[in-house]
Amino acid sequence: MGIGEIRNLLAKNDFGIGERENMHVFHIHYRNTQGTLMRILNAASRRALDLPSVLAEPAEREHRVTLVLEVTPKQVGQLSRDWYAIADVLEVHSSAGLHESGGSRPEWAGTHPPASENNGKSARAALA
Repeated sequence: MGIGEIRNLLAKNDFGIGERENMHVFHIHYRNTQGTLMRILNAASRRALDLPSVLAEPAEREHRVTLVLEVTPKQVGQLSRDWYAIADVLEVHSSAGLHESGGSRPEWAGTHPPASENNGKSARAALA
């Protein structure tokens, strides 16, 4: 069995292992009123979707939440319709897939320094 065949098997399994072909990134702009963020997140949780990544932050006068979800094309339409039905949701954008490794990343997903960078001095000081 070749590498390509193994990759195809991993992409086809239903165990959450391997490539996720239906990953979508949703950017939702909303007014930060009481309960709006919970209503946005409830639309995904009602469908029993995993929320592997949620980033909520202020964006100018409004707020923005970025969700990464594994969804079917039908669910993309359903979620967009549900989110637009929320009175304080202003915009919904979605894009298929995630950035490949080595591609551009948001600033919060940057590399972290190695743990041994400070030579353990702070750890020793904490034990003293």
